[in-house]
Amino acid sequence: MHAVGIVAAAGSGLRLGAELPKALVRLGGRPLVCWAVESLRAGGVDEVVVAVPEPQRAAFTAVLPADVAVVVGGDTRTASVRAALAAARELADVVLVHDAARPLTPPDVIGRVLRALAGGARAVVPVLPVVDTTVVVDEGGVVIGDLPRPPLRRVQTPQGFDRVTLVDAYARLHGDATGFTDDASVVRAAGIPVHTVDGDERAAKITVAHDLALAEHQL
Repeated sequence: MHAVGIVAAAGSGLRLGAELPKALVRLGGRPLVCWAVESLRAGGVDEVVVAVPEPQRAAFTAVLPADVAVVVGGDTRTASVRAALAAARELADVVLVHDAARPLTPPDVIGRVLRALAGGARAVVPVLPVVDTTVVVDEGGVVIGDLPRPPLRRVQTPQGFDRVTLVDAYARLHGDATGFTDDASVVRAAGIPVHTVDGDERAAKITVAHDLALAEHQL
């Protein structure tokens, strides 16, 4: 089974308080995107395509290994994944879409996703249980209900797909598809069931400065 990893790295670093794309922010002396690429490869991915902002393409190319394909992403996540899918070689059997902002994802998580795909699943996401009480609020911020925790899960990346399934799901989209927050939701909209495997707390997403400090502490 030939696996291609797509790393979405076109996001800004505004919420992180950075003046450069988040994926270029350094953790332990290395850009976040380099950690994400290394995790994919250690987990069993054969080749990697990284979607980046056009103005910083040269900066990404300078820090990534020479055999990593770098493509210009779009204004949305879905646009970036489309661009990376177009650059991925058709010999790929499966595609794993990963966030550059999850630099410390253990290779074991990638391995679990790949094994589920090899077992016949067409779409797989790593998940964790919800441990906090989760409520619904109205427009004024008043709690109007709560949600039962047992069936709830937090979704992580990399999210894995049969390549043809993911390409076909994206082909069905129209417009900028801003309503989709991840690739699994794109596939679900096409009527494909999405399976789950165990995620890992170490695969936490870096969004704000506090998250980066926690990641440094883990190192």
